[in-house]
Amino acid sequence: MSDPRLTDLDAWVAQLMHTSVLLELAALSVCAALAWALVWLLARSIGQREINATLFGRNRMDGVLFPMLWVVLAYAARPLLLHWMPLAVFKIALPVLLALLAIRLSVKVLQVAFHDTPWIHLLERSISWLVWLGMVLWVSGLLPVVLEELDQITLPIGGGRLSVRTLIEGALTAGVVLIVTLWISALIESRLLRQATGSELSLRKAASNATRVTLMTVGLLVALSSVGVDLTTLSVLGGAIGVGVGFGLQKLAANYVSGFVILAERSMRIGDSVRVDGFAGCITEINARYTVIRALNGTESIVPNELLLTCRVENLSLSNSLNWQSTTVSVAYDSDVGVVMELLKQAALNHARVLQDPAPSVTLTAFGADGLEFKLGYWVNDPENGSDNLKSLINLDILSLLRSRHITIPYPQRVVQLHLSQTGAGT
Repeated sequence: MSDPRLTDLDAWVAQLMHTSVLLELAALSVCAALAWALVWLLARSIGQREINATLFGRNRMDGVLFPMLWVVLAYAARPLLLHWMPLAVFKIALPVLLALLAIRLSVKVLQVAFHDTPWIHLLERSISWLVWLGMVLWVSGLLPVVLEELDQITLPIGGGRLSVRTLIEGALTAGVVLIVTLWISALIESRLLRQATGSELSLRKAASNATRVTLMTVGLLVALSSVGVDLTTLSVLGGAIGVGVGFGLQKLAANYVSGFVILAERSMRIGDSVRVDGFAGCITEINARYTVIRALNGTESIVPNELLLTCRVENLSLSNSLNWQSTTVSVAYDSDVGVVMELLKQAALNHARVLQDPAPSVTLTAFGADGLEFKLGYWVNDPENGSDNLKSLINLDILSLLRSRHITIPYPQRVVQLHLSQTGAGT
């Protein structure tokens, strides 16, 4: 007796030689054209700034939306074509399109969630090979046979036994659930953080982190329950994790809790200029465990969140962004004090970063050993752009203005007295 699978294969090959294959190819082409048109219309209506990288990709064709619409349209056209002819190309085209959609979705979501992490490329290739292998087994009709054989192989786990098929299906289910949760969390994060600044950005960042953790936890529990794992057995594991956190992971847990506290109370926000532990810069990231502070010279300091709560932190832009800076100048005693004070104010007001309200102030601070000492103070509202660079420019203007009015900056003067003693007569 002949194998029915071989008979079906022969019938399928014979159907490929029929002229109706051209109609199937035309239908697939029409579905692809309609999918491309819908993607183009959606991208144009949404606008370039709002385009999602996962859905549309870089050129609107390498995203998830195009193969998704193509699959939907192909499945919608399949029953219509079955009324007129037996299908041959669609038996291959639909699995290929589903495989393409699965690969595109997983790759895009992983890229958005983990950016350019080195091991992501290896994971992407592994997912692609697994999806194409499953597609080949599905099309060839060997997938049920392989699943039956895997179902016969069991492994002892705990007090019961699980088949290899169950383990593989559980791993695939967990992977799908985690990819979907990562995608949803990435969409929520992009929506929450869009056009947010200051305290609003910090609060939304906290909400985004909490949402991602919640979705990942729920997705993992759903995946475990789909495999058949009794979730009540995780209580023992949870108790063990609690003990480990209490002893070995105390610092790590403190950093994570501190991160959520910082984001919730908004004492430090993304974009604030801070000085902590002798390092000054602008906060660029507030993560769950650490905060990144970037200095003007490009150096980035990774500060544990616990340190930001337990140590003294100078926030230059907590209540407002106004920051006071100053420079000291010494002039000769015979200088006109009124002229000097006006020149110092003019040197400060020559720069756009210096605020006119509050206006710069000049005070005579001391009668120095070499001359009169003046302090020029001024306000800026962009401390993240640095203070030394502005101070240097103002000092250069002060020097130029003083020289133009023939006002001298005195050199240090010292009087040295020599006492000579006579050691003998006639000398």
